[in-house]
Amino acid sequence: MANDRFEELIPRPPRGLRISSLVLGAILLLILGFGAGVATMLFAGADLQRAVSTLAPGAPAVAAPPEEGFKLLDEVWTILQEEYVDPEALDNQELIHGAASGMAGAVGDPHTVFVEPLPAAIMEQDMQGSFEGIGASVDMIDGRIVIVHPLPNSPALAVGLQEGDVILAADGESLEGKTLTEAITLIRGSQGTVVHLLIEREGVAEPFVVSVTRDKIELMTVEYTMRDDGIAYVRLTEFNAIARDRLREALEELMRQDPKGLILDLRSNPGGYLDMAVDVAGEFLPRGTLVLTESERDREPKEHRVRGRGLATEIPLVVLVNRGSASASEIVAGAIRDHDRGVLIGETTYGKGSVQNPHRLTDGSSLRVTIARWYLPNGDHLDGNGIVPDIEVTPSPEESLAGADPQLDRAVAFLINGE
Repeated sequence: MANDRFEELIPRPPRGLRISSLVLGAILLLILGFGAGVATMLFAGADLQRAVSTLAPGAPAVAAPPEEGFKLLDEVWTILQEEYVDPEALDNQELIHGAASGMAGAVGDPHTVFVEPLPAAIMEQDMQGSFEGIGASVDMIDGRIVIVHPLPNSPALAVGLQEGDVILAADGESLEGKTLTEAITLIRGSQGTVVHLLIEREGVAEPFVVSVTRDKIELMTVEYTMRDDGIAYVRLTEFNAIARDRLREALEELMRQDPKGLILDLRSNPGGYLDMAVDVAGEFLPRGTLVLTESERDREPKEHRVRGRGLATEIPLVVLVNRGSASASEIVAGAIRDHDRGVLIGETTYGKGSVQNPHRLTDGSSLRVTIARWYLPNGDHLDGNGIVPDIEVTPSPEESLAGADPQLDRAVAFLINGE
């Protein structure tokens, strides 16, 4: 795989080819079969990354770790093996992963992290824009795996799975006590295979089994519509491997209808591939425009500029952002702001301005290492700050509960009335 990067984006409540990463939110929304929600909900921080690189012979020479360090680890290992009161509880793999995680954490950078094999595989699959599974987003609620909603045109929807269904078991194996990631590994599987799910449904006396034939599911990376008021609306959910193509398809359709203005919705978009961020920005900015500058260790700063000709470089533009807009989302929003190309409406963004290089390790785990910082065209570095929108609109709790969207309403009013 190419040695590209991925900038991990983490909107907390407040993903060459590079990926601005993923989000640990209040709700862990995971797509069965390792879908898009997985990668975007794993870490409490946000990063731009290179695509996974693999440790291999021929890598640049680095200083060897001190011999006393290995001796210390060996001493700890031996003492635990010989003296811990419950030897059956010692899982050697967990001890090794714990040591790796502790070493990465000792760096003191929240975006330099060790990721165990299962979540690492989830994250890598997620960024391809499709997965193989039943096609339902799920959440862990009170220790139970609950379907949030079946995806459109999915196997889950076809067999009648519903929002609120609780998945008790998969192929006879109970999901009780399992983590969300562990449950997903049992439910996902190859296209064409069948999984038998034990379902508990409100209003149905006894649990029942539903057999679902897994399929390849393409994630809803882009959603778009032409509104009755003549305003085009397009929402980008993450900067995965298909983001550029899906966005261009949407813009081609929308621009053919001669809209009065365009709303780009980047709310709760945790990021993705860095190159995708540059390409997405290029749909709204002229060719050659500076999008960001990257500063890497022992290298001259590198400018990333628009490479192609965009489809929406002149239409009146509003970008919607919120606390969940991170990394690649901030790159696009920031470049549009800095070049006076459009107006930002919503809430201050997450604030993440570093680049991570993920390495695939021998057991399938990964080590994500911060290797660079990036800067917006005006020189801003966003770590800990975020982008303050031109027009701040924060939905009230009452508006959120009622399903109102004052940020979108304000964007429409701005494009129609010019203020």
